[in-house]
Formats: sequence, C-alpha cells, structure tokens
Amino acid sequence: MKKETKKTTQPKRLKIVKNDPWLEPYNDAIQGRHDFVLHKLHELTGGKKTLSDFSDGHLYFGLHKTAKNWFFREWAPNATEIYLIGEFTNWQENEKYKLKKIAGTGNWEIKLPLKALKHGQLYKMKVYWNGGCGERIPAWCNRVVQDEETKIFSAQVWDPAEPFEFKKKNFRPKRDPLLIYECHIGMGQDAEKVGTYKEFKDNVLPRVIKDGYNCLQIMALQEHPYYGSFGYHVSSFFAASSRFGTPEELKELIDEAHKNGIAVIMDMVQSHAVKNEVEGLGNLAGDPCQFFYTGGKREHPAWDSLCFDYGKNEVIHFLLSNCKYWLTEFNLDGFRFDGVTSMLYYSHGLGEAFGGYGDYFNGHQDDNAICYLTLANLLIHEVKPHAITIAEEVSGMPGLASPFKDGGYGFDYRMAMNVPDYWIKTIKELRDEDWKPSSIFWELTNRRADEHNISYAESHDQALVGDKTLVFRLIDSDMYWHFRKGDENGTVHRGIALHKMIRLITASTINGGYLNFMGNEFGHPEWIDFPREGNGWSHKYARRQWNLVDNKELCYHYLGDFDAKMIATIKSVKNFQKTKVQEIWHNDGDQILAYSRGELIFVFNFSPTRSFTDYGFMVPEGAYEVVLNTDAKEFGGNGFTDDSITHFTNFDPLLKRDEKGWLKLYIPARSAIVLKKKD
Repeated sequence: MKKETKKTTQPKRLKIVKNDPWLEPYNDAIQGRHDFVLHKLHELTGGKKTLSDFSDGHLYFGLHKTAKNWFFREWAPNATEIYLIGEFTNWQENEKYKLKKIAGTGNWEIKLPLKALKHGQLYKMKVYWNGGCGERIPAWCNRVVQDEETKIFSAQVWDPAEPFEFKKKNFRPKRDPLLIYECHIGMGQDAEKVGTYKEFKDNVLPRVIKDGYNCLQIMALQEHPYYGSFGYHVSSFFAASSRFGTPEELKELIDEAHKNGIAVIMDMVQSHAVKNEVEGLGNLAGDPCQFFYTGGKREHPAWDSLCFDYGKNEVIHFLLSNCKYWLTEFNLDGFRFDGVTSMLYYSHGLGEAFGGYGDYFNGHQDDNAICYLTLANLLIHEVKPHAITIAEEVSGMPGLASPFKDGGYGFDYRMAMNVPDYWIKTIKELRDEDWKPSSIFWELTNRRADEHNISYAESHDQALVGDKTLVFRLIDSDMYWHFRKGDENGTVHRGIALHKMIRLITASTINGGYLNFMGNEFGHPEWIDFPREGNGWSHKYARRQWNLVDNKELCYHYLGDFDAKMIATIKSVKNFQKTKVQEIWHNDGDQILAYSRGELIFVFNFSPTRSFTDYGFMVPEGAYEVVLNTDAKEFGGNGFTDDSITHFTNFDPLLKRDEKGWLKLYIPARSAIVLKKKD
C-alpha cells in the first residue's frame, strides 16, 4: 500500500521579502498590509471602476459652473443648515442661497442661476450645527484670498473669461538622473517682499535652466494662512496660494518649465492640517473630528496641527482627489510627500530610535496611513504613469520606495535624510584631519538596493533660522567680511573648498536623484526667517540675494559656477544613477578616496594639509582627461594642477590580465578631481 505524503504549503512571499532575508520574520505583517490595500481598493472602487474614477471628488464638490447653472456642494454630515454668503448677499443669509441636504448622505448642495455669481466675488459658508454656528471657507474651494486690510481670508469665485490652455500638454520628466531644484516662490527674489509666480518664471526659472537642473520642487503651493509656516500648515488643500498670484500664472510657470525640459513637482502636505477653524478644516461643521482622528490622536504633539483620519473613506476620497486635482488641473509631474514618518507611526516618529527591523512591525504603525500612502501612489501613477513621487521619511521603513506588486508602498524615491545629518555631524564634531573617507563613502552608499533615494547635502530644513546652512557652518561670519575676491582668509578658502567637495561626493554617489535648495548652490549667506512679530514683520531674510552670485567681484559665483559644471558632468553620463558606484581605493590615513561610475573616476583628497605626488590607482588601461577639478581657479581654487594634460595609465605586467594599469596623479590637499576615460 502506497504511503500518503502530506503536502506542505509554503506561505506567500512578496518580492521585498524574497530579496531581503532579514524581513522573513515579518512576512505575515508585510503580506497583511499588502492585502489590506487590496481590500480597501476593492471597497472604494467596487471592483468595477478605477481608483482614478473614485478620485474625482473635486469635479463634484466645491463650486462648479455648467452651461446653464452654478452648482455648489460640500460634505458636512454634522451640519443642520448651510448658507452661501458673500458679496452677492451683502454677507447676509439669504434663503435663495440656502443649501439642501442630499438625502441619505452627509452632502449638501445648491443650484444657482448663472447671474447669481460673478468672477472675483468673495464668499464663505455660514454653517449651523447643534449648539453653534460659524462662517467657514469651503473645504473643496479652489481659490482663497486674503484682505490686505483686515487680513481676513475668503473663498473667491474663480471663472476667468479665458481659461488657461497648456501649450506643453504631454510632458515626460527626465530621470537620468533626476536633478531637483527645491524652491519657494515667495522668497525667490532679491526685493524685500513676497515674490510672485510671474517673477519666478521670468527671473528664477532661467537660472535653473542655465544651471542644468531638470526638476523644480515647489514649496508652499497649497493655501496656508501663516506665511511663516513655509507652507506646511495648510488650510485649503485645493487652492493654489493666492499670495503669489493667480492659478493661471502658476500654470504659465509650469508650462514654461515644461517647454524647457524641466519637470515640476510640488511639496504635498497631507500629513497634517492647520488647526484654524475659520480658515481651515479644524471644525468645519461642529464636528472637530470630521476630517481628523478622535481623542489623543487628533493633534500632532510637535507641530501644533491636526492629523487626518486615514481610515475614513470620505477622508481618503478628499485626499486622493486632492492628488488627482493637482496632477490634472495644473499639469504637475508629481509630489514630494511631506512628513511621511509622521503618518506611518502613532508616535509620529518622535522619540523613536528605529534601531532594528522589529521597530517597523511592532504594532505601533498606523495601518490606515500606510494603506492611504500606497493608494495615493497607485492613483498618481494610474493618472500619470511617469509621475514622480518622493517620500520625506526618516525611519527607514522597508519597502517604502518599492513597487506595490513587490510588497512596497509605491514611492519612486525616498529622501536620503541621513546624508545632511551626517555632514552636519561631521563638520560640528570632527577636525578636518579626522574626516575618514571610508566613513563618508559608507554613509553615502549604504542604502537598500531595491529602493531609489534622493541624495542631498542640505535642503530648506538646514537653511531655516535655528539651523545653519553648510556654508555658514564652514565659514560663519567671515561670509560677510572676507568674501570679496582678493580678501579671502584661510576660513573662507577652507569653506569654499569643502562646500564644493561635499556637494560633489553627495551628487556623484546617488542611486536615484540629487536635490539642492534655491540659493544654496552658490552659498547663500543668510538663513531664512519669514516676516513675524519678532523681526518687525520684515522680509529681509525671506528672499534670495541673486545680486551676490551675479557680482563677479565676490566669491559666490565660484560656487555657483562649480555647481553648474558639476551638474553638467553628471548629466554627461546617460543614466548616471544606474551606473555602479565602484570603490577603487580608500586610505583613511592619507584621507584619499577614489571610485568610478561608468567612464568617470572620482578622486578626493580630504586632507587639509597633505598633497600627494604620483598617487597611484589601479584602473582600466587607457588615457584619462580631467573634466572637473574643485581646485581650478575658475571655481575659487588654487589651480595647482594643469588640467589640460592627458593622464595615461602605467603598464604593470601583474595587472595585464585584468586589462588594468596604474593611474598616477598629483592630488592637492582639500581637493577633488573627476576624470573621464578617452575613447
């Protein structure tokens, strides 16, 4: 008699688990999160329509004009009465402008004749609920303005006679690699005032084009009551900030960028919302938790803001529609999602060490938020397959920037937030003689193989009051006294040299993209401090002094010129980010590091005092030319080397089998060179 053998079924394993054995103990949790997204996806779409179809709330809610009528709708389940009030009612309640509740829903609507509303008129909702009432700005409105005198915000009827038509409709971002210029419209000009979309298009965009960046990351686009919040305390999620101009002017900027081959992404804030009730969503209709979590989870303990309830389908509908709205209405190319760590964890990441894999799967994670972020990525790439999504995330959550089908959350990139922290720590705590190339190289290349990063030496975070930019950490007050050519002191020479080297090694070790914040490329001397009571509401530090980099008598242009050449060097290699970062040599005693990427060889000497003659590296045989040198005089260096010389490898019979030879170089102290193999 044949003995029956029992078949054992292996548990399902998604690709991120197969690729990383350390995730094996958490396979059930990873699979559970994946299945939860699939379940929610089916729940929202009914298994018939697409996620994109579900995310059309902006076409239904808010104020809309048809051929014969105006329609206004709002989700306000706790309301008992709602009126539209505004300039058309002399700000009084009028029965003709009273909304009706749609039976069986929490939605309200009103139909008005075309003559009832005109372009430019201001309006609000007057909302009643059990026990109270208040004037409110509609949650879905797409235009909000502030009265200069009273400082009161109101919604505005926006119906221009000639709607904007994009000239460049089908734009595909370049990602070979992605080179991001992070910017802020309001502080993008020399004048001590709030800059505009038009001024940025006319004056700053040409600089970005000239510098060679291929992606604008624009901050503070969603309407925010307090300018000094840097755009991170959002009140009206569907309204482009009116303090910078009109929606059409923003569209013109985006269109112009596209015409010049530059993608445009925005800093998307969905991790929290401003607490304001009159201007924001804090208490739209008498229910403080209509959009937000209940109890202790409602308020963010560090940000003085409110946390969305990502488990509520109506909130998911609001936020997903918000993503689609910006993609379709403004022809944006994607988003950098702010505060993702805060969304992922009930603790918001505060006080967490994240020392091991168990910290990502211990039950302290907000599965609703994880599900929402995954759905957002699915939606964005459904609407625009080539869209860019970047997660600002500090914990290192595995799978964040992996495809959903593999078990990930679907972001294209994650911010390499460890890198600027490492540079700050190095500059603050170590003498120049103690900088170890092995440590630097490890920190810049240690990342998950299946996830792409955006590397950066510094972003807007390091430029704000309370922190310091790299150039200020390196040079401090000598920026003000010794930055004229011919008047540089030792501190300035050191700062200029290291500023270039730090940027070069950060940008040249990327596996996805590189980011720079507006003005930091030329070592902008001032921190950012927005107008506030403490500084007399001054705009002095909420601007960018382009005059400094334009002045050839000052040293700033050295850094700016180097940055442009560095970007050009990286762009000279097709799909630079995909080439292997191959270490050739490091010696911590000499403070020398060399590595290759494709046909390029990068050589760094971090020693502040020691220069080396005939320092040898084993490289593929051939001739090499210098394509970039941080020590060149045109970039404020000493010009100790003759970069017109072609460097030939020296024959070594022991290396012949590997087709390698010795490349021997003169490497001055505190400098870096990039060489390219000649055909």
